[in-house]
Amino acid sequence: MAETEDGHVDVVGMWVTEDGHIRQELLPDGRYDEARGDRASAYTGRYTVTGSHLDYVDDTGFTATGDVRDGVLYHEHLVLYRESDPS
Repeated sequence: MAETEDGHVDVVGMWVTEDGHIRQELLPDGRYDEARGDRASAYTGRYTVTGSHLDYVDDTGFTATGDVRDGVLYHEHLVLYRESDPS
């Protein structure tokens, strides 16, 4: 897993649960958009990365955390995998 210039893990991209039900897109501007099943943009907000740790603040004010270990994103009770580039 690549690091950014400041030493933080590069998390930008789409992360999905193994069953594909939850899809979390981490955008380069520090925003995220999470879809659940057929519900697009179920959760939106901002995130920050410190090393391999993520702090999330939902647009409603809800907070959550995550950690990237061995290329896997552990976000609260979820386990997400980076979606492969289709090209």
